[in-house]
Amino acid sequence: MALKGLDIFKMTPKTNCKECGSPTCMAFAMKVAQGAVDISKCPHMSEDALATLSEATAPPMKTIKVGTGDAEYSLGGETVLARHEKTFVSKTRFAVNVTPDMDVEAALAESSKVDYDRIGERMHAEMVYVEYTGDAAAYTEAVKKASGKGKVLILGCKDVEAAKAALEVCKAEKPILNGADASNYAEMVEVAKAADVVLGVSGASLDELYDTTAAIEKLGYKNLVLDTTGATVKETFANTVQIRRACLAKNPDRTCGYPSIVNLSKLAAGDENMQIALASVFVLKYGSIVVLDKMDYATALPLFGLRQNVFTDPQKPMKVEPGIYPINGGDENSLVLTTVDFALTYFVVSGELERSGMPCNLVISDAGGLSVLTAWAAGKLSSTSIATFIQENVEPKIKCRKLVIPGKVAVLKGDLEAKLPGWQIIVAPNEAVQLVKFLKDLKANGEI
Repeated sequence: MALKGLDIFKMTPKTNCKECGSPTCMAFAMKVAQGAVDISKCPHMSEDALATLSEATAPPMKTIKVGTGDAEYSLGGETVLARHEKTFVSKTRFAVNVTPDMDVEAALAESSKVDYDRIGERMHAEMVYVEYTGDAAAYTEAVKKASGKGKVLILGCKDVEAAKAALEVCKAEKPILNGADASNYAEMVEVAKAADVVLGVSGASLDELYDTTAAIEKLGYKNLVLDTTGATVKETFANTVQIRRACLAKNPDRTCGYPSIVNLSKLAAGDENMQIALASVFVLKYGSIVVLDKMDYATALPLFGLRQNVFTDPQKPMKVEPGIYPINGGDENSLVLTTVDFALTYFVVSGELERSGMPCNLVISDAGGLSVLTAWAAGKLSSTSIATFIQENVEPKIKCRKLVIPGKVAVLKGDLEAKLPGWQIIVAPNEAVQLVKFLKDLKANGEI
């Protein structure tokens, strides 16, 4: 149960030293209770009080870090059941399943072909799930082939000795050892501790998964993820949702407060379409890691688009920074185009401009992160805002005096010509996809 401000105040040093940034210890305690300040900001808290309060004020779901370097990812840390309540924190990560009897390198090379940017975010399968099939030597070799690829490894192995051998070749990459269950959890905890890796826990039922997790916690290990994969889709869905609900309830059960793994390679083996459909379900409800047989563009495009929408903070508009963005080597003499700072608009427009091959400068002004028509209707995109930005930021740097404005706000042309003397205002087509032909026609007619 979350502590109240007065409970926290009783454990503070009560010196009112202000070193935490708050005027009094009571004010600090209230901020901690609200989640606005971390308890560690108090430099005079006793170690016992700090340990007690850190545990009591921590988020109900632990944030677990896996991988290293550019391939380090955070899992969990969620605070709400529905995105619109606040926001989701750690996006679902996708893993590709491989086994020792496969050509591991070829399978990973095929999956790695899916690697693209969408609205400034890299889209690719971030993890590899290496499944143990009974031969320890072959498994270690498969892990060796899968390591060093810039992806987080998940070792799906319940054989203690095989897990030890596999970790010897990859523990520096901070993989997940998904191998603890009711029969071996004590040994697996020792293996995970020795390698300092995250331990995955599974169970034949939700009750068994809970009891095993509680037993592991009693052993002092809490660097965990929970494999909620059941015998059927229905059971897996129920497991995953019930664990999330339990840890985010009004009186949270912290034994359930860990990220989850959903293994669709077990639930729908060989059925690509079913795996895509189920993956979309578990992006929404509430898979931290989703394991698939493969990753190709037919799989990636719907799933990554869905994930990006779900894990975008609804309280913050998707914006790019205002400024001048040279495209195709645009310089001070290149044509100037302008649009809003809504990220999707920017990336669509800039993509079409790159496709045209024509050097130009794309000018982005502050429009509140709204689309063209919405920004215009809200008064965020006006002749005054565009003219002011051009005069203050563009004219000192760019010699070209031809400005292309979005076709949907062609009504601004007259006002802009009045407010920007010396500039030729050109109206673009309504749709970004028409920009390539539009620019080619301008060049053919000698207008640029």
